[in-house]
Amino acid sequence: MIRQQNQEAAGFYEALGYGHDAVGVVSRWLRDPGLPPDSSVSPDSEGNLDVTITYLEMTSPPQDAPPHPPAGQRVALMRAERPPVSFYRFLYNTIGAAWLWWERRALDDEALARVIQDDRVEIYVLYVDGVPAGYAELDRRAEPEIDLAYFGVMPEYIGRGFGRYLLGSAIHMAWSYAPERLTVNTNTLDHPRALSLYQKAGFTPVGQESRTIIDPRLTGLIPTR
Repeated sequence: MIRQQNQEAAGFYEALGYGHDAVGVVSRWLRDPGLPPDSSVSPDSEGNLDVTITYLEMTSPPQDAPPHPPAGQRVALMRAERPPVSFYRFLYNTIGAAWLWWERRALDDEALARVIQDDRVEIYVLYVDGVPAGYAELDRRAEPEIDLAYFGVMPEYIGRGFGRYLLGSAIHMAWSYAPERLTVNTNTLDHPRALSLYQKAGFTPVGQESRTIIDPRLTGLIPTR
């Protein structure tokens, strides 16, 4: 996954001869591609993956009240103030492995710390019965625009309502800063229901592009075992 804001990663692949094709998309509901995760996604003969990225935005705050967590378990949502790199990597690597999140894996500790320990980058960790179950990352470095840079839950908590709660909470926290717009993107390597989840939460698709990336499992960024 190469995010539009990640010019460093884009430049790396462009230097290797890879390119991307941008296409417009009308504002409508898009059907999930339904791709399976992780090992079921196969690269081509040259080790490349074709990825379609959908960019979404929200230009007005939600009208509904902040969501309630799923009943029956102790749930807490806490901001991780200047989190240690090791803790962040635990969250990112565990949540993102199945969806081939690789960009933060490619950063060394110093570069990663500059991002996640910036006061304008807010990382909210979801705890269920005292255990880290997911996180959402709000990037305010380009205010008055805020980007929901990362969002996900641990594999054991998928499909249990925690993702909807975490996403809704992150959206309300972002709008507490009264941004001009809130952005997010997803791609065809993400969970197959991610796109519809964002749309149901109030995001509108505003663009798409196709990119070719090197399979991060083949480069060693994501271990296969």
